Amino acid sequence: MPGHVKSGGSKEPDPDPSPFLFVSFEMKKEDSLKPYDAKKSVWVPDGEGGYDEALIQEVKGDMIDVKVGWEPKTFKADKVMQVNPPKMEKFDDVSNMTYLNEAAVLWNLKSRYVAKLIYTYSGLFCVVINPYKRYPIYTNRVVKLYIGKRRNEVPPHLFAISDGAYQQMMANQKDQSMLITGESGAGKTENTKKVITYFAILGADPRAKGGEGGEKKANLEDRIVQTNPILESYGNAKTIRNDNSSRFGKFIRIYFNHMGKLAGGYIDVYLLEKSRVTYQQANERGYHIFFQLLETGPVEGLQEMCELSTDPYDYFFISQGKVKVDSIDDIEELEFTDQAFDVIGFTPEEKKDAFKLTATIMHMGEMTFKQKGREESCEMDDPTPGQKVCKLCGIENWQLFYGNFIRPKIKVGTEWVYKGQNADNCLSAVSALARSMYNRLFLWLVDLCNRTLIDPTMKKVNFIGVLDIAGFEIFEFNTFEQICINFCNEKLQQFFNHHMFVLEQEEYVREGIEWEMVDFGMDLEATIQLMEKPMGLLAILEEETMFPKASDKSFEDKLKENLLGKSPVFLKKQAGSKDKNAHFAIAHYAGIVNYNLTDWLNKNKDPLNDTVVDQMKKSDNALVVYLFRDHPGQPEDEGKKEKGKKGKDTKTHKTVSSFFRSQLDSLLTTLNTTDPHFIRCIVPNNHKTPGLLDSALVMHQLTCNGVLEGIRICRRGFPNRTFYADFRHRFIIIKPKEVYAAGEDKQKAARIILESIPEANDRWRLGHTKVFFRAGTVGILEEVRDECIKAILLYIQALCRGYLVRKQYKLEIAKRNYIPVMQRNFKKYMFFRDWTWYALVNGTKRFIGQVNIEEEIAALEAEAAVACAAYDKEVVLRDEYQAGIKQMTEDKKSMMKQIENEQGDLSSYQAQLADASAAREKKEDELTKIQNLLADTEAKRNAATDQKRKFENDLQSFKKDIEDMELAIQKAEQEKTNKDHTIRNLNDEIAHQDELINKLNKEKKHMQETQAKSSEELSSAEEKLDHLNKIKTKLEVTLDELEDSLEREKKARLDMDKQRRKVEADLKVTQEMVNDLERDKKEMESLIAKKEKEIAVNQGKLEEEQNSVAKLQKNIKELQGRIEASEEELEAERQARAKAEKQRGTLARELDDLSERLEEAGGATSAQIELNKKREAEIGKLRRDLEEAAIQHESTLASLKKKHLDAVGEMSEQVDQLNKMKTKIEKEKHGKRLQIDEVKAAMDTVANEKASVSKQNHMLQTQLNDLTRRCEEANLTLSDFDSAKKKIIVENADILRNIEELDNNNNVLNKVKQTLNSQLAEQKKIADDESKERSFLLGKFRNLEHEVDTTREQLEEETQSKADALRMLSKSVADSQMWRQKYEKDGLAKCEELESAKLKLQSRLAEAEATVQNYNSKAIALEKDKMKLQSEIEEMSGLLDDAQNKCFQMEKKAKNFDKIVAEWKNKIDALQAELDQTQVECRSYSTELFKVKTVYEESQQQLDVVRRENKNLSNEIKDIMDQIGEGGRNIHEIDKIRKRLENEKLELQAALEEAESALEQEENKVLRCQLELSQVKQEIERRIKEKEEEFEGLRKTHGKALESMQSSLENETRAKGEAIRQKKKLEADINELDIALEHANGSNAEAQRSIKKYQQNIKEAQLTLEQEQIHRDKAREQLIQAERRFHAVQNELEECKTQLENADRQRRGAEQELSDSIEQLSDATLQNQALQSSKRKLDSEMQTMHADLEEMLTESKMAEERAKKAMIDAARLADELRLEQENAQHCEKQRKVLDNQVKEMQCKLDEAEQVAMKGGKKVTSRLEQKIKDLESQLDNEQRRLVDAQKAQRRTDRRIKELTFSQEEDTKNHERMQELVDKLQNKVKSYKKQIEEAEEIAALNLAKFRKVQADLEQAEERADINEQVLAKMKARGRAASVGPSL
Repeated sequence: MPGHVKSGGSKEPDPDPSPFLFVSFEMKKEDSLKPYDAKKSVWVPDGEGGYDEALIQEVKGDMIDVKVGWEPKTFKADKVMQVNPPKMEKFDDVSNMTYLNEAAVLWNLKSRYVAKLIYTYSGLFCVVINPYKRYPIYTNRVVKLYIGKRRNEVPPHLFAISDGAYQQMMANQKDQSMLITGESGAGKTENTKKVITYFAILGADPRAKGGEGGEKKANLEDRIVQTNPILESYGNAKTIRNDNSSRFGKFIRIYFNHMGKLAGGYIDVYLLEKSRVTYQQANERGYHIFFQLLETGPVEGLQEMCELSTDPYDYFFISQGKVKVDSIDDIEELEFTDQAFDVIGFTPEEKKDAFKLTATIMHMGEMTFKQKGREESCEMDDPTPGQKVCKLCGIENWQLFYGNFIRPKIKVGTEWVYKGQNADNCLSAVSALARSMYNRLFLWLVDLCNRTLIDPTMKKVNFIGVLDIAGFEIFEFNTFEQICINFCNEKLQQFFNHHMFVLEQEEYVREGIEWEMVDFGMDLEATIQLMEKPMGLLAILEEETMFPKASDKSFEDKLKENLLGKSPVFLKKQAGSKDKNAHFAIAHYAGIVNYNLTDWLNKNKDPLNDTVVDQMKKSDNALVVYLFRDHPGQPEDEGKKEKGKKGKDTKTHKTVSSFFRSQLDSLLTTLNTTDPHFIRCIVPNNHKTPGLLDSALVMHQLTCNGVLEGIRICRRGFPNRTFYADFRHRFIIIKPKEVYAAGEDKQKAARIILESIPEANDRWRLGHTKVFFRAGTVGILEEVRDECIKAILLYIQALCRGYLVRKQYKLEIAKRNYIPVMQRNFKKYMFFRDWTWYALVNGTKRFIGQVNIEEEIAALEAEAAVACAAYDKEVVLRDEYQAGIKQMTEDKKSMMKQIENEQGDLSSYQAQLADASAAREKKEDELTKIQNLLADTEAKRNAATDQKRKFENDLQSFKKDIEDMELAIQKAEQEKTNKDHTIRNLNDEIAHQDELINKLNKEKKHMQETQAKSSEELSSAEEKLDHLNKIKTKLEVTLDELEDSLEREKKARLDMDKQRRKVEADLKVTQEMVNDLERDKKEMESLIAKKEKEIAVNQGKLEEEQNSVAKLQKNIKELQGRIEASEEELEAERQARAKAEKQRGTLARELDDLSERLEEAGGATSAQIELNKKREAEIGKLRRDLEEAAIQHESTLASLKKKHLDAVGEMSEQVDQLNKMKTKIEKEKHGKRLQIDEVKAAMDTVANEKASVSKQNHMLQTQLNDLTRRCEEANLTLSDFDSAKKKIIVENADILRNIEELDNNNNVLNKVKQTLNSQLAEQKKIADDESKERSFLLGKFRNLEHEVDTTREQLEEETQSKADALRMLSKSVADSQMWRQKYEKDGLAKCEELESAKLKLQSRLAEAEATVQNYNSKAIALEKDKMKLQSEIEEMSGLLDDAQNKCFQMEKKAKNFDKIVAEWKNKIDALQAELDQTQVECRSYSTELFKVKTVYEESQQQLDVVRRENKNLSNEIKDIMDQIGEGGRNIHEIDKIRKRLENEKLELQAALEEAESALEQEENKVLRCQLELSQVKQEIERRIKEKEEEFEGLRKTHGKALESMQSSLENETRAKGEAIRQKKKLEADINELDIALEHANGSNAEAQRSIKKYQQNIKEAQLTLEQEQIHRDKAREQLIQAERRFHAVQNELEECKTQLENADRQRRGAEQELSDSIEQLSDATLQNQALQSSKRKLDSEMQTMHADLEEMLTESKMAEERAKKAMIDAARLADELRLEQENAQHCEKQRKVLDNQVKEMQCKLDEAEQVAMKGGKKVTSRLEQKIKDLESQLDNEQRRLVDAQKAQRRTDRRIKELTFSQEEDTKNHERMQELVDKLQNKVKSYKKQIEEAEEIAALNLAKFRKVQADLEQAEERADINEQVLAKMKARGRAASVGPSL
């Protein structure tokens, strides 16, 4: 994909690439635990192109029985391949594996790809699988990892191959090459880019950072890398499989100097796909450069320079396929291309010329021609595209340019003649010229890149070539391009084979191994000779292209005549190919490919119009002249030049094949001079999904890429090799003594080891330094080594076990020795037990060493006395302190009383102050009001000026719009006059038309009327065609299969003519069944669709019915258990029967019959006795007839009795053995049942848990997506609004410009007008309702935008339809001219008739003129309507301007809203931080759940497959039962005895069921059955006698019937054989189903384990999350409460502070005033002295107040600290807040006391002022100044108050935001909980659905097993009946022989 990285990226460190390069230890450990058996583990084909792992059960010659899971299968020995040991899992190099085969290679690649390891070695190959995802394995960190490392030191990577090539170039001084091949979409181009960047990094000069020379080298590296954007834009396009597919091959040579630094580069290109320039398929796109040129922005003035518009549908050549690719940004790619032109060094003129010529090709697609009336030539239709082409190419005469296409010059003899061309020829010539010009332009760009990449000043020593070319292609439709690519790959594969085994064989010769040299390149020689030989395919193609009259048919005939049968690789069309029109096939190395040679000759010629080329060579554009420099053109002196050039060899290639062949030869010559390195790119799947690998697709690519071919060559040699030291170190354990005896001779030691293994004989060779092995030999050695290690380990285990047993033995001996000691001690105790002294010693033993309690008590009392004395002292001190406190309080009270007595009266002064303050406040209020009025007036003035400016701007824009409208009207009037003139000319031409032209005009009108219908029908027809093509492909596949089956049936019909009628009847039945099945299938599909709709409705009902379903499920499970038990018993009985049949083989037929009857009797019970009694009544009739023949059979019966007794003894023994086997099997069955139940329970739990987890994940993802979407919408609303406004303005301008094209579309304009009226009404409503939110306005605005877009799209569609109509007109005119020519040819003989018809034509012409006049009048009316519409549009524009003004006002509101949005963004950021954490966890969970989902989906798919197979099997079983029923009917028609047997069969089935139940319930009945056996035997003997007599009597009468029965029996045996075959097939299918189920169970078990782990982790994480959320919620609540309390306390504290500050200010003012009064009244009276004394007292009191205030401040600080602590410790917050409240109350009390004191002080101050007023006016003036100062201080304090209030409001807002965020969090939490509950409910419902599905599957299996058991029983009974019949026949024959004797 095109993804260039701009410079200046992030400086983050590169991610760790090790998970994508190395196999981790966990992977190795998991692979080592894989079950593996070296002798039995094999790979077998799975039927879908892949392989399954299986175990060998039995080898039967060429056939091998294997077990795939639990399903037995049989394969041929050559299709079974061995499995490599677990240590070879995810192996780096495939060629070094033990067992080298296709399955091992595929599995290794698949396992590595799933583990995200995309690179793997295969010998000389490096296989790359496209990951469809960006892995961090191409960063600078990875480059440093691989620089200078060997291939075996680092994991597989493209850089390792690149570094190896670089090191070989530097070491050997030889050129290197890297061949990168693969299919489209495999990643060739991306890998080529990575190789080039790696070489640029390797070849960079570290000294190039400084100096000019360094800059040159740096520029050279950039230029080599920057060639990619240019080549991609001009050579890459979108295909069906790849959005950025390179449509050419390239060979890039990167030159290095002798120091290994870059010295330049050179690019060779091959096979550019020119046809894509003029034609693209529906799902494909043209080259990227065409669409880049239509983008505006990166290159200024590009469209004006190239005369291009921005709509790709304006250009036919590029708009035939897709126009937009989602994964490609054309604007960005154009920017990269433009930068690449500048970096590489293109001049501005060269860049402009490249763009111009690219645009000319687009304009050429618009050149159209129309056919003239009666002439063969044509004329131009629209001259504007041709004029643009001539302007861009520098051609002066554009009319001559058109004329050269219409009438080119041709040289006839020595004269030039003009030949007229029709329209189709002209169009084909234009497209050929466009293709050739683009090809030449591309080659010129490559040449310029090479010019800039080659630095002539630097010395070039060696180069490394990188070949990027398409791989081998096998498509459904293979044509000329495919055979060229396949031929190229054939040559490259030959080159690889030769190179690969040349190296191998050289190594064999170096090591001295006997080897005959083989050229493996000769394997491909036949195909290459077919292409290259003188009369080969390419030579015949060259020859045919030279003949002008050659056709595809002649080319095909010539190919088959010269090559078919003569070349072994040239074949006929192969059967089964999807291309039914293929002409021949070629056997390539990768497979047989069918080719279709349609239009090969034209593709090989690609002719040009020489006249046009000659004119272009004379153009003013130098680039055009340069591009066509090698084309001869049509010079006048051509003959002279040709004469002068006859002696020279110019080597001009006239055909594409010759040019390609010469390029390929030069490429191979260069490759042969280099050391190649091979890289094979592979597409893993066609769905572009990472991690998914399609086995069949990968195997197909491995064969096409030659990887399997290389492995095939490796198998013929010795692919595995090791050095002697490594071999001795690993395998010395096989023969250690002999190897040590050999000493240092490692070769001898290796020979000893290898000769000791007979299985490895002739599979190894000893070289000079290495041991060589054939494929698979290392595995044999590893098995022998494992056996030796196993023996050693067993020996060590035996030693360890012996040691442990001996140790245990010693312990047991020691225990035995302890026994007598214990006995002796016990005896002594019994002796001392009654001895009194012994009792006394035991009684006094406890008192020895005890502590004296009295001493301890005394010590404790002393300690208590000391503590009491200390306590008394503390009590005394406390009392003293309390007394002191009381005295201090009393002193304080007395002091306060004294102060109150000493203070004077200051009330008058305070009153004056209050009046002054009141007056000041009034004045301040007036000032604030006046200021507010001023601010309002200024705001209004500013708004008025803004509106004035807006209106002026709007007026200017309106004036410009009016001018544009006037210009447009003038243009329209001019065009109208032009059109009137053209109409007059057309009227003149119409006057000269014929009758046929009038008819065609009528048809033209009809075509115009039906055009809309045809366009709709075409679109529907295209959809139908696509659908039918898909159905066609499916039907073709089915037809191929049916054809094969028909051929087989024809052969079978020749062999089976007798059964033709039956086969036809069966075919009819099967066809009817197929039709019924198809109908049922369709009905089921419709029912499924209905059921899916009804599921949502029925979910509620399901919950109510679950209880009843659970009961039914229990019953079903019990019945299933019984059925399984019966099936197991049946299987046991079948095994016993098989053994009995083997033993019966030795006996005679009669004994076999008796033994079978005994077995039947042994299995029968009392029910059979009752049935036998019924038979006795029927057999009694036959006894009379059989009594006559009893005498003759007495002798035979005696012998038979003896044999019968012996057989009964043997059978009784067998019955006993079978009973024993039955008991064993039942035990094993019971154990298996328990295991199955456990597994099912685990599966149910895992499935339920998995579904719940997946639903939770889905809901979380949806919530995250909603949150992110909301955030993005909040961020992008304003930008969307602005962009939408700009779009509307642009679209209005476009509408005004396009009015002139709306002459015939008045109805559409009326609709547009109505929509605009409705939109304007809606806008008015929106403007009136200003109280509505902005979101509503935005929604309406977007609706308006959408509707305007629809109108614009309608206009574009109308213009397109108009263009299409013009094209249809031109086509119709051309057709009319053709008809006119025919008419002229035929009309020469009918001139007289035409003369009579002219009169009629003249009358019709008069009518046409009248209609033209009517049309003119209508056109005038339409113009009037157009003027009206213009006036209406002007009114609408005025309304739109009003709406825009209102929108502008709303934008102002939006700006205010933006501020709110900014605040909310901050909140969202905080929420996003939490969301990111949850997203990280959710992503981890989502990845895990994705894996679980994949496993779950696979299991569901397997269940669906099982269900479908069950349905198919049930249908097949029904068919088989029907066939069996028909066979039974035939037998009934033949003989009446068969009817009786059928009746008895039903009774026997019931009896058998009752017998089985009786056997399960009671074992004692077995004895009774044995007793009844003897009775049954006697009765059977009697019946045998009676039946023999009956058959002897009926023999003569029914002889003919017996013969007919024999023939019918033979037919029945054949039918039975077919039924048995079908039964075996069914059994095999059942086994496959069982194996698939077991695989599914295993995968489910593994998934359950992983899910359990994940669920446990999720549960733990959820618990922790819930706990953390609970803690967080609690903490938030506590924080909110604490903050509220804290804010309340803060408010109170601030109020206290403000009051204290006011008191301080007043106190300070009072102090100042007092000091002034003391200074003035120092010489005053005794009253002043009293005041001074009082002042001193007041000072002392103020100091005390200061102390109190400081205490209050300290207490407030303590309160703040406590509040902070409360934020940290929420638990203690309540207690601290209570303390704060108490302190606050205390502060309030003190504040009140202080207020009282202040009032008293104010009174005293008033008294002092009164005294001071007596002193004089000076004191008053000073006091007034002090008042002013106080007022200023008051103002400052008020300002501070305002600031504090603002801060308080901010804190309140913050609190509200926090509370709001908390509420949102709680709401989100509740939503999450609701979603979780819903998910859990859905999980439960899905669990129930899964259980029901499993139960249905189990029921189907049970039914199938029942039917199978019934079938087997029916077959067994049929066998018994056939044997009875055969016996009867034999006896009848014996009876017939007896009387004759």
